[in-house]
Amino acid sequence: MSTLGGLGHLARRFATSLSRTPPPPSDLAWAHTHLLPAEAGLWDRMSVQDRRHSVLVARRFAALMPAATRPQMAAALLHDIGKLEAGLGTWGRVLATIVGARTPRYRCYHDHEAIGAAMLADAGSAPETVALVTGHGPAAGVLREADHV
Repeated sequence: MSTLGGLGHLARRFATSLSRTPPPPSDLAWAHTHLLPAEAGLWDRMSVQDRRHSVLVARRFAALMPAATRPQMAAALLHDIGKLEAGLGTWGRVLATIVGARTPRYRCYHDHEAIGAAMLADAGSAPETVALVTGHGPAAGVLREADHV
């Protein structure tokens, strides 16, 4: 991704992170149809901003890859689940993005893919879901594209 494209993605993500409006019930129900019970429990712990973002990404992922499997859809919905461990709000995430992995919490934020994969493996997610969250597998490029909204 180019620097300008990366900055545009971050600016759009920041703007949407300022709203505390939860996803509509129809989005919650739709997300749960793609998640195993333990995955849904993790997804429900995400902030409203992250859940809104994950639904947007998953819907884009499904449009880009209409034959996506349930494990792939779960990965699209849970691609940022590891960010839970950092416990950073919007401004903390902005700072972590600017200064890098200088503190344990910021390192955790920057390592969210590996942390999320471990969380999903512990929750019993399919190996394909775990791999895709770390950016591996045949659908990894599609997920990256869907995430840059």
